[in-house]
Amino acid sequence: MLKSDLAARLRPNFDDDRDADTFLLRLERYAADLVESLEAVYGEKTNTLLDGLLEVMIHAFHARPADLRQLDEARLLRPDWLQQPDVIGYVAYADRFAGTLRGVNEHLNYLEDLGISYLHLMPLLKPRAGENDGGYAVQDYRSVRPDLGTIDDLSALARDLRSRGMSLVLDLVLNHVAREHDWAERARAGEQKYRDYFYIYPSRAIPDAYERHLPEVFPDFAPGNFTWDDEAQGWVWTTFNAYQWDLNWANPDVFREFLDIILTLANRGVEVFRLDAIAFIWKRLGTNCQNQPEVHHLTRALRCCLRIVAPAVAFKAEAIVAPRDLIPYLGTRDHHGKVSDMAYHNSLMVQLWSSLASRDTRLFEEALRAFPPKPTNTTWGMYLRCHDDIGWAISDEDTARVGLSGAGHRSFLSEFYTGNYPNSFARGLVFQFNPATGDRRISGTAASLAGLEKALASGNAGQINEAVQRLLMLHAVVLGFGGVPLLYMGDEIAMLNDYSYERAPEHAADNRWVHRPRMDWNAAAAAASQPETPAGKVNAGLRHLIGVRQQTPHLHASIETKALHSPDPHVLLLRRDHPLGAMVQVYNFSEVPVHFPAAPLREALGESARELIGGHTYSFAPSYLKVEPYAALWFVQE
Repeated sequence: MLKSDLAARLRPNFDDDRDADTFLLRLERYAADLVESLEAVYGEKTNTLLDGLLEVMIHAFHARPADLRQLDEARLLRPDWLQQPDVIGYVAYADRFAGTLRGVNEHLNYLEDLGISYLHLMPLLKPRAGENDGGYAVQDYRSVRPDLGTIDDLSALARDLRSRGMSLVLDLVLNHVAREHDWAERARAGEQKYRDYFYIYPSRAIPDAYERHLPEVFPDFAPGNFTWDDEAQGWVWTTFNAYQWDLNWANPDVFREFLDIILTLANRGVEVFRLDAIAFIWKRLGTNCQNQPEVHHLTRALRCCLRIVAPAVAFKAEAIVAPRDLIPYLGTRDHHGKVSDMAYHNSLMVQLWSSLASRDTRLFEEALRAFPPKPTNTTWGMYLRCHDDIGWAISDEDTARVGLSGAGHRSFLSEFYTGNYPNSFARGLVFQFNPATGDRRISGTAASLAGLEKALASGNAGQINEAVQRLLMLHAVVLGFGGVPLLYMGDEIAMLNDYSYERAPEHAADNRWVHRPRMDWNAAAAAASQPETPAGKVNAGLRHLIGVRQQTPHLHASIETKALHSPDPHVLLLRRDHPLGAMVQVYNFSEVPVHFPAAPLREALGESARELIGGHTYSFAPSYLKVEPYAALWFVQE
């Protein structure tokens, strides 16, 4: 129970008894978790910090608009809203999608028709001028990029999205701010309060001690993790780029600042926060300063505060880490299901491209088998690609279990997706080659990596058809795995690599812009009106898959997807055990038909089953089932 003296002290802050009861009941629900996590990080500073946090929370609670309060109540009655099969995500840069925030508003009919209910607009808070890491060097968290509009335009867009049943998703950069942020400006001016917001060292002694264990994120253009700053007269921690100053989350003032930012944006209508670079926010000497236990305490504490003020809002962890490190971002042990509501399933994305290149699903199967289950109240963010490059996060342990060399397979994938491997269908670019580790990450749109760019250039109708089939099969896995499928802008019309980035001085050094093209609205109209074209086939096929998914309760994200042993290495078998019955998905990752033994399907589903994508009933009485090239089959028990 909430201590009566605290409740009595807080109640006068509310004019309405119902508001007081609501706030205090929520506080009572989350107080223990909040205090436990704050104490784990801040120790004896917790009581002082908590007083400040309550002040921020009460102010935000009073400022929360009536329609968002109503959404809070609706989400409390339906806490699994983010796990429903009808949640379909779309990811875009606002300027590249529609020019401005008001322009995005003008294309909401397009998104609604596509089936989108979750819109992630890439970094749009005011970044530093010039180079800004694609918007991830934030100068002001309370303003929008001037070329996109105003913060009021953001609120208006969020309101219009809500009226259509769509949620606005926004990036929140937690690890660092731009060198031009007010906090950093004041730190350079000598204000000790703000110098304490960062890691600034007068000599190389401490930075060198840290560097012995730190990897380099961008070895090509941002080597090292510390940058000398003449104005600050010190070495500043800069994990990503010299102009991005890492924040000192060991300082409780930083926590309070970010809680205020989060609640302010939540009251503007943001419904999901993508917690960018969350893995990096806690520093510990002698480690790689990633995935430290304090990260999960900090996230849980922020989430508790959010649940008290704005329970309609969710957290998505941007933690592109190994599977053993990923589950804690959703919560383990006493944190189970209490950290972030959602996390990216980076491993699935990597294994999709791996199996597509090798035509072999055994590594995919092994990687999924080794993946620990998530809390049932959380969900995965599933994606075929994103704004970032593809890093080959394939473990040596997984490859060894299927008789492969980890380094050799990663090298093969880099060669294949740059098009250098014999008979490769892909057209990608190497991003950030690290000679020390041999890592070569890959840039490219889904369509170019899946072979459509090369096939269109050749004019070979058979190759074009195969590329279309590859794309639809890959999308089917993402849509069928069980989570929130995240469709990157332009993939619904199979947009190709955009090499014009090389002519833009601000983008030329970063080839990830090859897969961040501007939305081609003429191509979108053509795809809708010309279903016989490659883009039209991808668009129509994807829309059909989305429609089937939305009507399939077996895809509720609380259900775990498990890999079944496949008797044929070309074919991936996935199983989901829903209260309505088993669902088995069959995917052929090769360009050849497979005569697949029916026994595993018969064992899981019985003598026959309904296939949802094609809408037919299949009998498993024959010994073999013919699975066409790049086929995707979703079977459910009748």
